[in-house]
Amino acid sequence: MTSINGVEVDGHFDQKFASAIEQFAENIARNDDVGASFAASIDGEMVVDVWGGHQDEQRTCPWQEDTLVNVWSSTKTVSFLCALVLADRGLLDFDAPVSNYWPEFAANGKENLLVWHFMNHAAGLSGLDEEVSLEDQYDWEKMTGLLAAQKPWWEPGSSSGYHGLTQGYLIGELVRRITGKTLGEFTHDEIAGPLGADFHIGAPDEVLPRICDLIIPGDTTSNNDLLDDDPDSVSRKTFRSPRAQAEAANTLAWRKAEIPAANGQGNARSLVRIQTPLANEGDAFGVKLVSADTARSIMKQRIAGKDLVLKMPLAFGLGFGLNTFDGQMGPIPLTPNPNSCFWAGWGGSSVVIDQDAHIVTAYAMNRMFPSLMGDTRSYLIRQKFYEGFTA
Repeated sequence: MTSINGVEVDGHFDQKFASAIEQFAENIARNDDVGASFAASIDGEMVVDVWGGHQDEQRTCPWQEDTLVNVWSSTKTVSFLCALVLADRGLLDFDAPVSNYWPEFAANGKENLLVWHFMNHAAGLSGLDEEVSLEDQYDWEKMTGLLAAQKPWWEPGSSSGYHGLTQGYLIGELVRRITGKTLGEFTHDEIAGPLGADFHIGAPDEVLPRICDLIIPGDTTSNNDLLDDDPDSVSRKTFRSPRAQAEAANTLAWRKAEIPAANGQGNARSLVRIQTPLANEGDAFGVKLVSADTARSIMKQRIAGKDLVLKMPLAFGLGFGLNTFDGQMGPIPLTPNPNSCFWAGWGGSSVVIDQDAHIVTAYAMNRMFPSLMGDTRSYLIRQKFYEGFTA
């Protein structure tokens, strides 16, 4: 345990990353964070694994080494990896029609919709015409049935439009059709288990006592509606149904369900362990998860432009957002290196994979900020981390 800025930080870190840990502690000291974890690997070695603060807003229960939290859309990065593993095994073709694996999905003009459209928010199925309840979101057959029957809201493959909740059902149903396992089961058996990662989509009973509640500002859910003034826009329709409700994350029903775009329970360490193979040609912690070619494939741009839902320019490889846009570094790069990709979770969690430097960083916390795409807390820690790496 190390005391920094009056904050007790547990875990371990290479001293050259001390400034990143100071920033981590500063976030807690100035009350931007209540409890959090940050981790990083380089060349397959965990060089940072720290945690600090508290699990509760009253600051009575310290964040522990094995504390878990809902990481919202950082869960998507695990869904991507499930699909990549299947593709690497020759069981899934990203350029094939979805209906090859899921025949019912061909309804309503979707017979030529391709698998990669699911990965890159390009399927035109970012939401549902039918308004569904929160309880409906826990019903796998209902959600996948509605998605299979629905007509796309735009031409698949022409634009991205963030599939905030629907993406997990779409990728998850492909996993189920191919393997007979739910995405949560496949994650446990084929990815998290072999890599020693404490990460769960559909939390088992024995894990539940270690999950801490999110601390949620009162207007968090309604903030998503502010992305677009037009009530009939793709953006507003997307957030209308299925509607993500931040408070649901603190309920037993949410934690037990499988919502592979949003309800993964983990921490920074588990996210880093899961994604480290993608930074190291498919190989990490004694596990050859995918081939080097499959690992590199995530950096090839598949689609770029102004996202119809998030209203910002984004470029996607296979699932992950890219650090470059049409080959050029963006104005606020996530890392100094072009072959880097990321995704972030509602409220602040994030995962960044840097194949040029063989680095993975991740951050998870319990105090939600309004943003869907991460915020300055993790950005500042990662910036200090790279300063230490290049020093």
